[in-house]
Amino acid sequence: MNIWMRIVRRSPRLVSAAGLILMCLCSASARFSPAQSTSQPTAQTPAAARPVGTIKSISGNTITLTTDAGSDVTVQVLDTTKLVRIAPGQKDLKDATPIQLADVQPGDRILVRGKLADDGKSVLAVSVIAMKKADIAEKQSREREEWQKHGFGGLVDSVDAAGSTISVALPSPGEKKSVVVHLSKDTILRRYAVDSVRFDDAKPAPLDQIKPGDQLRARGTRSADGAELTADEIVSGTFRNITGTISAIDASAGTITVQDLVSKKPITVKISAESQLRKLPPPMAQRIAARLKGTGTESQSSAPTPSSAGSDTNSGQVSSSAGQQPGSSGGGGGSGATGRSGGGAADLQQSINRMPAAALADLQKGDAVMVVATEGGANSMSTVITLLGGVEPILQASPKSSPSTILSPWSLSSGGSGEAATP
Repeated sequence: MNIWMRIVRRSPRLVSAAGLILMCLCSASARFSPAQSTSQPTAQTPAAARPVGTIKSISGNTITLTTDAGSDVTVQVLDTTKLVRIAPGQKDLKDATPIQLADVQPGDRILVRGKLADDGKSVLAVSVIAMKKADIAEKQSREREEWQKHGFGGLVDSVDAAGSTISVALPSPGEKKSVVVHLSKDTILRRYAVDSVRFDDAKPAPLDQIKPGDQLRARGTRSADGAELTADEIVSGTFRNITGTISAIDASAGTITVQDLVSKKPITVKISAESQLRKLPPPMAQRIAARLKGTGTESQSSAPTPSSAGSDTNSGQVSSSAGQQPGSSGGGGGSGATGRSGGGAADLQQSINRMPAAALADLQKGDAVMVVATEGGANSMSTVITLLGGVEPILQASPKSSPSTILSPWSLSSGGSGEAATP
């Protein structure tokens, strides 16, 4: 430890950089894109390198690192290499713990400082800063719980930059409700990339990038009546809502084409490993259709967690996010929690999330679907975030129904299972 601290004192830039990059090691916030080779080699000075990413494998004194940019880097750990372990979220190295190479494993996150080897293909490590996979998972679990308890989401109605407030409508097949979100100088603002479905790819973005019609999710402190929220963190994005029938399926390319009911045009979207696919069983589709018609509501037993606009907690799965309206977590909700099903989007989204995952092979030409997808870049196809099949009764009951009233616009999963990651 004394040797390591001497190195830190002699390298103040390492300490100052730690505050910027150590949080990025856990991938629970905006991603860090390191320069794999931050300078060009010269005859006198080897190139400096500072790759960061996830350990793919370890063999002897060699680590194969998959960087956040997606490439593999070979890291040579020398006898003089200093290895330390830090906790996720730790902003400096004062509490770093010395470790040995044997203490790191595949799946751990590391930041390497070193020099490019003579072969130009590997890095000779001067220091390795590690975060354990289990520690990262625990931190993400805590963050998920925070979003579950203190988060809500919906569609942006208006943005008041001067007053630092955002009015957010809570999508619901029934009565329209809204929440006023208050921002402070400490509020964290992030925005989804146009071509990504991953929360990890959300980047810091100013308030002026949030527009009416955007999907927004916020967590913070809710007022007693549920009408206002002081935000600790906000994530927003522009997403595509598509409703129609499947006109073509290309299993080899992982794409489907939907004849959109609104634009009357075919829209081709890509299904990725992180896309959440669900297919409604007929009884559930009929219940939703009845709710849209206003002729019936789901019974209390069909909604395991009651919904109420006055509750200050969010009972839904994190992956249901912006499609939810606030709900009580069951007995501990704030004022206004009625203990009855209010027919809100939170109950519906929870039920959808608990359904078994579907696959592309479960879809057929002619199926009616609702899709929430990424906006897509100028030269890229929109990627499915959430797709719901078996919606024929819903469209018959309300042909103009938008996926934004039923589906989550967020993909917070680490895979196709739909299980939430972060937030």
